[in-house]
Amino acid sequence: MWTSVLLSGVEALLEYLSFHVLTCLVPAFFIAGAISSMVKKEVILKYFGPEANKALSYAVASVAGTVLAVCSCTILPLFSGIYTMGAGIGPATTFLYSGPAINLLAIIYSARLLGVDLGIARAAGAVSFSIIIGLIMSWVFEKRRKEKIEFSLTATSNKPQKSGLVILFFFADLVAILILGAWGKWWIVVFLLMGLIVLLKLYFTKEEILSWLASTWQFVRLILPWLLVGVFAAGIIKAILPPEVIQTWVGGNALRSNFIASVAGALMYFATLTEVPILKAFLGLGMGKGPALALLLAGPALSLPNMLVIRSIMGTKRALVYIGLVVIMSTFIGMIFGNFVF
Repeated sequence: MWTSVLLSGVEALLEYLSFHVLTCLVPAFFIAGAISSMVKKEVILKYFGPEANKALSYAVASVAGTVLAVCSCTILPLFSGIYTMGAGIGPATTFLYSGPAINLLAIIYSARLLGVDLGIARAAGAVSFSIIIGLIMSWVFEKRRKEKIEFSLTATSNKPQKSGLVILFFFADLVAILILGAWGKWWIVVFLLMGLIVLLKLYFTKEEILSWLASTWQFVRLILPWLLVGVFAAGIIKAILPPEVIQTWVGGNALRSNFIASVAGALMYFATLTEVPILKAFLGLGMGKGPALALLLAGPALSLPNMLVIRSIMGTKRALVYIGLVVIMSTFIGMIFGNFVF
């Protein structure tokens, strides 16, 4: 028995390395490294810092994921990049939740396969959740972090001065590689990589490129080990707790069913879009619409690997509050949807 359980963990790890690391996680690490090495801290603080315009910060953070086809793990380097550069914990966690939850392709796919009602509820829930979670995290934790950020800004920034247009093209190229690589458009990715090489050769110094690579490697060392441990553990959990057991406990729209669906979604790892066909099968076997929405709201934004990395970035207390907010809010919105809306 234990051999098959361990084998399930190894298979999950190999599948993750084969299908997600190269196409999604590697570009995300390079983007995070670029944010850290090439974007001045004052710019991050202007749009996402504690003193930034709140309406603008949360509006941008809550919908940023619409163009990023990322999963709960791929969003982590991007979140880590803006958070370690001084972004307020409110906008940063809004982005952390909304990034994988509000991706436009997943919303359309959900509406087509699961029904328009669940598609609309998922979109509205993801945007509103992300803002509410960010505001609560800011209210609970921001004061102490604000003091640390102000202290760190006493020294002048030595980030390189670079044309805004060059930086814009640089990041646009990296983001395009991330999106199109995830969609398997490799011939376009090849041209984008060639364009990136030309851009680096013409406009960036050797020192700037080395700084970018060093920052990227720092994020790899911080995030990847925890991520791999979490993926392995998630594979073991999947073997121990097969889908049939979950289906038995998530029929109907009771509080218990919605809570179990939220917790199950938070622990499971969903690659981008894979949650939709899985839920389609669960609904066909009697899963309630409320628990289905609860899993849709908790699942894409959280996973066991995701939780381990969040704890290493934000600390145990902040991570527990964030995870608890996602699970609790998903539970109650699922119950309201299942009992009063559907």
